[in-house]
Amino acid sequence: MADLPTRALTRGFRLAAVPAGFVGRRALGLGKRLGGRPAEVIAAEVQARTAEQLFSVLGQLKGGAMKGGQWLSAMEAALPEQLAGPYGEALTKLQEAAPAMPARTVHHVLAEQFGHEWRSRFVEFDDEPSAAASIGQVHHAVWGDGRQVAVKVQYPRAGEALAADLRQLDRLVPVLHLAAPGIDAGDLFSELTDRIMTEVDYEQEADAQAAFADAFRDDPDFRVPDVVDVAPQVLVSEWVDGTSVARIARRGTKAERDRAGMLLCRFLLSSPLRAGRLHGDPHPGNFRLLHDGRLAVVDFGSTLAMPEGWSPRLAALLRAGRDRDADRLIEVASAAGLVRRGEVTSEALLHLVEPELEPLRNERFTFTRAWLRGLTARFSDPRSASSRTQRRLHIPVRYLLVQRVAVGTTGVLCLLGASVPLSAEAAAWIPGLDHGEE
Repeated sequence: MADLPTRALTRGFRLAAVPAGFVGRRALGLGKRLGGRPAEVIAAEVQARTAEQLFSVLGQLKGGAMKGGQWLSAMEAALPEQLAGPYGEALTKLQEAAPAMPARTVHHVLAEQFGHEWRSRFVEFDDEPSAAASIGQVHHAVWGDGRQVAVKVQYPRAGEALAADLRQLDRLVPVLHLAAPGIDAGDLFSELTDRIMTEVDYEQEADAQAAFADAFRDDPDFRVPDVVDVAPQVLVSEWVDGTSVARIARRGTKAERDRAGMLLCRFLLSSPLRAGRLHGDPHPGNFRLLHDGRLAVVDFGSTLAMPEGWSPRLAALLRAGRDRDADRLIEVASAAGLVRRGEVTSEALLHLVEPELEPLRNERFTFTRAWLRGLTARFSDPRSASSRTQRRLHIPVRYLLVQRVAVGTTGVLCLLGASVPLSAEAAAWIPGLDHGEE
């Protein structure tokens, strides 16, 4: 039976081939350049081929490698201009397609999870996958009651493969460092590991999805598909059409991009209050703009329970930074354990967060690639003041997923080039942000 490649050695060689291939192509390019070919032509060929290989390897491995690639796609906007095109195209493909499981493997998993009479649950079942998720693939079907459904079928031994991928992903660090030197890929993958491993549990995902579906039922702005059935390796949900935010970013009108950006912010800011949870995976493939203007949200494998909603301390931090109150900012940051007094001055801390809070100081802020690259550049040089201050911060583990969501969402907004009334949205959903009490 065909399944994921799970032998760590084989998978390691495949991942190792990506940076090795880049180095080889770079050397070949140098030789061609010495032979008289223009440098920019050589560079474009190297970048395109490396992006193609990155997509091919991550897509074949699926699991943690594909998941890491999907999340990194949200940060495409931080890439240098000459790399953004080829890597963006490759990573968008990665979100929406990957080498499919054979139909016989899909049938085997369904029989194992639902019993040998699994077909009796469906009126129709399409053997051709409609999309590839990170640890499974999605099939369109018609449920017994006539509902159109999405059937997410987990790859055999996905948990084993996921663990193997996560141990090998550090081999991609050289490529990612070349693509975006301001991002510490090693730390990024380390932070992702714990959260990604929880995504193998489809029953846990179903519980989270049901909580979101109940919270946003009949909402005029959002659609969260209901869970129809679940087993440890199969999740059946209501089907949603629409255009992925990844495609909207590339081909949508300005109005579509602005609406997608605004709704993305509203969903993520409001869900801790409305659902008591935060969606933890804001890569563009998890959000679709429907024909009626609503935003559909899928894939709830990574969520963070927030039964009390946003912390009042977050409002205090954002308000102090937004209002450029350096003394208050370091007071709240110290109380939260983010800095130790004496290690960081109030002026240095304010200088660090100053540009990041610019969207909260405008009635409407346009997120651009240039703005994000400017932020990234501030931390690229380890000798810079911002880089030195950042290294002195102490981010508690409980804040890491929130930080990941904030960074990922910012990347998506910049991909969209969306103009968003973020200050009003944040004030509406973060209690105490405007004239509140800590």
